[in-house]
Amino acid sequence: GTYPQLSYPEIAFAGRSNVGKSSLINRLLNQKIARTSSTPGRTRQLNFFTINDTLTFVDLPGYGYAKVAKSERKGWQRLIENYLVHAPNLCGVVIIIDIRRGPEEEEKALADFLAYHDRPFLFVATKCDKLKRSQREKQRQIVARQIGDEALLLFSAQDGSGKDVLWQEMLALTSGQ
Repeated sequence: GTYPQLSYPEIAFAGRSNVGKSSLINRLLNQKIARTSSTPGRTRQLNFFTINDTLTFVDLPGYGYAKVAKSERKGWQRLIENYLVHAPNLCGVVIIIDIRRGPEEEEKALADFLAYHDRPFLFVATKCDKLKRSQREKQRQIVARQIGDEALLLFSAQDGSGKDVLWQEMLALTSGQ
């Protein structure tokens, strides 16, 4: 294959280019590991980060807004789909959405794709700090309905809320291996 064959369980992260995916990964690891790029959608290849020789995070290329040719986007989608279907160590995918916008077509399509291939996934809503507490719960319910009442984890890279729960959920996925 075109991706590294590492022996650790893998958790992949997917999300459109401005949902704060790199910030989420950095916050989970408490360090600046995911290159945050100022141009949305710059990550065009899969990025693998191995953590403490126990786990690998896979940063999937942002989709949505990247200014790339249609043909390039197709090839890149094939790369991701090939990885998602065939990666032997993939334990789950974290699908990141902006709580203020909710899931868009790509996120729903990705969730359907993963469900079809029996790949577990988690929905995480980021940028929760941008909402007042009262709005947050209302918005959580709206988004939960939009994703078909899949569990929805709330997360803020700003203040770190939701981080422990997300770690628990991810480790639960990896121990299912």
